[in-house]
Amino acid sequence: MKNLEKLVANMTFSEKIGQLSQHNIVLFLDSDAAITGPAVRLGIKKEDIGKVGSVLNFKTPDEVISLQNKHLEEDPNKIPIIFMMDVIHGCHTIYPIPLALGCSFDEELVAECTRVAAEEASASGIHVTFTPMVDYVRDARWGRVMETCGEEPLVNSRMGAVQVKAFQGDDLTKPGNIATCVKHFAGYGGAEAGRDYNTVDVAERTLREFYFPAYKACIDAGAKLLMPSFNSLNGVPSTANKWLMKKVLKDEWGYDGTVISDFAAINELVKHGVAADKKEAAKRAFECGCDIEMASSAYYHHLEELVNEGVFTMEQIDAAVLRVLEFKNSLGLFEDPHHGASAEKLSEIALSPANRAVVRKAAANSAVLLKNDGVLPIKKDVKKIALIGPFADEHKIIGFWACYGKDEDSVTVLEGVKAALPGAEVVCVKACGNEIADTDKSGFVEAIAAAKDADAVILCLGEPQDYSGEGNCRTDLTLPGVQEELAEEIVKVNKNTAAVLFNGRPMVFTNLAKTVPALLEMWFPGTEGGNAVADLIFGDVNPSGKLTMSFPKATGQCPIYYNRTNTGRPKAVKDEDVRKIYCSSYLDCGNLPLYSFGYGMSYSNFVYEDMKLDSDTLTSDGEIKVTVTVYNDSGVAGKETVQLYMHDVAASSVRPIQQLIDYKKVEFAPHER
Repeated sequence: MKNLEKLVANMTFSEKIGQLSQHNIVLFLDSDAAITGPAVRLGIKKEDIGKVGSVLNFKTPDEVISLQNKHLEEDPNKIPIIFMMDVIHGCHTIYPIPLALGCSFDEELVAECTRVAAEEASASGIHVTFTPMVDYVRDARWGRVMETCGEEPLVNSRMGAVQVKAFQGDDLTKPGNIATCVKHFAGYGGAEAGRDYNTVDVAERTLREFYFPAYKACIDAGAKLLMPSFNSLNGVPSTANKWLMKKVLKDEWGYDGTVISDFAAINELVKHGVAADKKEAAKRAFECGCDIEMASSAYYHHLEELVNEGVFTMEQIDAAVLRVLEFKNSLGLFEDPHHGASAEKLSEIALSPANRAVVRKAAANSAVLLKNDGVLPIKKDVKKIALIGPFADEHKIIGFWACYGKDEDSVTVLEGVKAALPGAEVVCVKACGNEIADTDKSGFVEAIAAAKDADAVILCLGEPQDYSGEGNCRTDLTLPGVQEELAEEIVKVNKNTAAVLFNGRPMVFTNLAKTVPALLEMWFPGTEGGNAVADLIFGDVNPSGKLTMSFPKATGQCPIYYNRTNTGRPKAVKDEDVRKIYCSSYLDCGNLPLYSFGYGMSYSNFVYEDMKLDSDTLTSDGEIKVTVTVYNDSGVAGKETVQLYMHDVAASSVRPIQQLIDYKKVEFAPHER
């Protein structure tokens, strides 16, 4: 282990600034191309490229090993590069999007998936993942809801902390363990009008009660890196927000780890209008404790000038550099600069049967059964089954932000059904597209004929996987194109129809819920999605997912969330579908969601009995014992997420109508209490 303080003292200023910079690997792969392309745009001199301390957007472990070796040969200080990537829901073997995985309410499953991702990422040469993303969300129009665990701080907090611990392991220096970066601090999920990067105006009380807990939980779990959010928060962009980054993060929470900007976020302070130029942007970000600048060069061009002018001291620069070096040292990079990068190891584990089995289990346990009028499960002795719709034979079901995952490696619904029913006749008709402007009904005739002639129909509907994710926001959350019309026509000729839904956000399924007898929400399930669909549809797996985000009846209800507060003029639930005036309501829609947070059906029938509050157990800490008996009133084994909610009837400030305070997923045998 090096003497890091001595190392910092012996570095030149340009070498120190290099450690505070992160750039795309394209700068390093071909110096001539770099100088005529990205380096020119960034204004980085050719001789300074090799001083850059961290890299993102690389592709192969061999690329990482080659660059690291070349760098260490040329760097007089022998400081290894740190390699960072987005490993959001899997690396090569992709598990369900985070919004889906949260619906499992299964922290052990989340940890199991995360370990698959960590080991594949480490072998790929990744030292740090920009995960977990624990932004609290209420508005399904925002595309990045797919990266979160939804509208409940408790779930976000627990799932985020589990990911931190599972990625980092007990010893971060060991290959197979990688560091985590909690993001986006703070309030990114509150983007106005559900439009990405948009302004966020949230009361401090709301921030502390709903938005902050998950970030804090990840920091307490040991997250090594933190990323401020793109958005302005109550008038000040997070990257330059002293109250947020110094008072809350450093002073109140005691965070002493490394801070990295989001992609070009320091430059964007100029566009926000809080910095006159990039020099002022560098000043504002650095004084708020941002150690590493990602993908822009304000630090490179202006930090030395700011030191010479007396705005910052060399001691402040050295402290930031030391934090970066300590971060690298915590990963053991000075002793093992490759940290497990190995093409041979990667070929052994990426998409291995064992890893596929984990993500298949995750996809099945993350799915949510929204409706079932006796159609599901479909019996395996079915003779002829029709698969209809744009996702019936579609590989693009792994979801946005799939790191190195490839669509072509995924199992389609058609492939999954054929594997599950080798003796059945399976007819597949795409029938229509899933794009917003797609009005083509040319396949309707064939689809209707196939449905009419089948014993059962699986309708595979949804939105394209690039309709959610960063920058992909929508104003209309209904099914794109003519999919609802297709569903109506199919059900007319075959009532034994179930819709399997693929989407990256809560959508408006109000019409679909009236038309189709069964709805199975698969989200974007990942590499083994088609097999997981078959597991659920044919009853090999009993659905157990519960929604972590509410599904609106109409897009105009957004933002909509279960833990809302009452008003002085609330609309009674019994009057949900009655037009009322002079109360907090709509003229054309009820207030409640179509499907609320915590909702999800099962092939079992769970009955709750004899809930008791034991007032004798009330402690000085305010704890009270709550007991309830849960009975599986069916012959089908299953899992139930038991959820405990509270409401403070009379408080000093308005409180949520319901607030989740604990949950536990329990496995039941048939007829077990």
